[in-house]
Amino acid sequence: MSNTQPDLIRFLKAYPSYPSTEALDHLRKSDYARIDLAEHVYLDYTGGGLYSDSQIRKHHQMLSQYVFGNPHSSNPTSIAATELVEHAREYVLKFFNADPEEYLCIFTPNASGALKLVGESYPFPGGHYLLTFDNHNSVNGIREFASARGAEVTYIPVALPNMRVDASQLDEYLSRAKPGNHNLFAYPAQSNFSGVQHPLGWIDRAHKAGWDVLLDAAAFVPTSQLDLSKVKPDFVPISFYKIFGYPTGLGALIARKEALGKLHRPWFAGGTITVASVQGEKYYLADGAAAFEDGTVDYLNIPAIEIGLKHIEAVGYDVIHERVRCLTGWLLDHLTLMKHTTGEPLVRVYGPTKTEGRGGAVTVNFYNKDGQIIDHRDIEAAANRDNISLRTGCFCNPGAGEIALGISRVELDVCFTQPEHEDRLTVDDFRQCIDGKASGAVRASVGMVTNFNDVQAFLKFARGLLR
Repeated sequence: MSNTQPDLIRFLKAYPSYPSTEALDHLRKSDYARIDLAEHVYLDYTGGGLYSDSQIRKHHQMLSQYVFGNPHSSNPTSIAATELVEHAREYVLKFFNADPEEYLCIFTPNASGALKLVGESYPFPGGHYLLTFDNHNSVNGIREFASARGAEVTYIPVALPNMRVDASQLDEYLSRAKPGNHNLFAYPAQSNFSGVQHPLGWIDRAHKAGWDVLLDAAAFVPTSQLDLSKVKPDFVPISFYKIFGYPTGLGALIARKEALGKLHRPWFAGGTITVASVQGEKYYLADGAAAFEDGTVDYLNIPAIEIGLKHIEAVGYDVIHERVRCLTGWLLDHLTLMKHTTGEPLVRVYGPTKTEGRGGAVTVNFYNKDGQIIDHRDIEAAANRDNISLRTGCFCNPGAGEIALGISRVELDVCFTQPEHEDRLTVDDFRQCIDGKASGAVRASVGMVTNFNDVQAFLKFARGLLR
């Protein structure tokens, strides 16, 4: 790894389309110069995207030139804020090619907030909640609403080594919809653990089998285009900072109006009603998105969403996707070849080792020359010293983690039923329960402005662990 030029030549031979993404190198110099000025290697794009300098300038210029007030009024500053919020709402639908006659955009604090809206409001009684093992905890958490209301909850397993669902089993699980009741099927378009991209074709198959579909797109849309004119999920949660870094604290639930009509909110709040009475003990929910946006929306930051979306549009998903594909492929090609002098592999990859059907999240564990696992916390500490930002743990995806790390149902049952764990279980307690097995992994994820040098720096870091 010491001689970069020969490596670059080999890389370009292996991935000849990479030069077509050169515009991103110019963008990094003009809009993300702070990365290189700080000599930082950022490989945590699945955790959060990076914002551009121009996004911040445009947003701050807008705030400094105009006066905006709480939208829940008809005074001039309220009207100005309302117009910007509604324009951003329309732009979100345009960005995802969603027909405004068919879809609504509801602003939320993040993807988790969008998922909670669905979970607390979906008509679960007598129905079925079906989800894959490979899901973020905010999707897993909906099972608590479903179970509390008497719905059946079923998980579809994923299998090693590629962490995919057995396609032959999917239709059997989908055949379990409860006739005459409401059924919800949830899965991620892209795993935040393994980078696996689960087929968008499942949406239509699930609809035909009697399911509403919740497509978690939070990890998918930063580097892959979601076209809602071609696929028609009922509920799509997203977090905008995952796509373009700024602002944080804002997400959306993009929902089909037909599916949204099935939801029944368990409470009301300021901004969600047309009329509420104390003495009359009645309330009337507002129409459309307003019924799901509790309190005052973040009207000063919501306009920054449109700025961020236009930033991504100016770059283009084709360029972003191709850059991520090339760099992810090079990273996988070389990590999987690294072996200690004893012949032991340096890493085990959890998920596909080729670029087809996967995104830019590469999750591994490192092993020493005797085949013993190196604690992921030690890897992170070493990477920190080299100014490399990785992420370790299970990434709020316990199902994928349990499969990848070989943690059995028996081990988990024993752990959770111990008397001292009835009310509380710490991470350290959990590590003791699984008796020496890995409790997490290391994730390096590439994104829009990752470059060849970033990946080379990580490979050099990995090579330094060889013995």
